[in-house]
Amino acid sequence: MPFWKRDEPIHEKLAREAGLLRPGEPPPHDTRPRWGEVGIHGVARPRAWDVVVAVEAPELDADQVELVALADGTLIVDEGVDSDALEPVCTALEASLEPPYRATVVRQEGDQFAVAARSIEVVELPEGLEGDELTLTIVDGERTLLVDGDEPFTSVPVLERLGPERGFDAFVVEGRRLDGTLWEVQVTPL
Repeated sequence: MPFWKRDEPIHEKLAREAGLLRPGEPPPHDTRPRWGEVGIHGVARPRAWDVVVAVEAPELDADQVELVALADGTLIVDEGVDSDALEPVCTALEASLEPPYRATVVRQEGDQFAVAARSIEVVELPEGLEGDELTLTIVDGERTLLVDGDEPFTSVPVLERLGPERGFDAFVVEGRRLDGTLWEVQVTPL
């Protein structure tokens, strides 16, 4: 028999002969690589967008626009952008996605724009909360609130209820101010 056609791998034969492995017994641990990277074992990446569309918007002068559409129909857009010019964009998005959502609009060629949007959650927080970004972490009943990296001398019950409403005991709420007392939040279990 040629040396490349062995009945058992050489490392198993040597381990068996040394008394470290009995016939039919599996090796002490699985030595195969544990690939955890997306694409290697077929697990898809989480999607970044819920809807992607191509839209013609002849009135839109900007090359790129970030916008947030609220449930009441209000648009929060970049300064200097005419919100009426975004009507074709919102109409195309809302055929597949209900507000509130965050969208990025990018000019492709001429009056053609590529638009990508994802659903968001919007909450109204009490007035007086300073800052533009917040993180609330609750683990084992211990609460840590950071607003723009600092710990304020307040609690925000509205945020503290978001985890238990979803059945989470330990969770993180990340938020950023949209306008005034409206905040975009994301709740993640720990």
